[in-house]
Amino acid sequence: MSEKRIKMISDRLMALNPKDLDIIDEGHLHIGHEGAKKGGHFKVIVISDQFKNKTLLERHRLVYNAVGELMETEIHALSITAKTPEED
Repeated sequence: MSEKRIKMISDRLMALNPKDLDIIDEGHLHIGHEGAKKGGHFKVIVISDQFKNKTLLERHRLVYNAVGELMETEIHALSITAKTPEED
């Protein structure tokens, strides 16, 4: 199931035209956590020009908008690192 979720997240984040994208399944850190039954725990590291001149909050909103309804179905928790290529 994890690989399927990672693919779904990756497909959605392509909307940000990432220069680099890393999605890490952190589900093993949350075994037994009630919310983990509904969706996975993931860390995403996204490097994109679309983050230029954006605040941290604006960058996170772009990521959340990209994954959309996956936050209600496939993702229980999402840790985000969003940088521009210059910040990487």
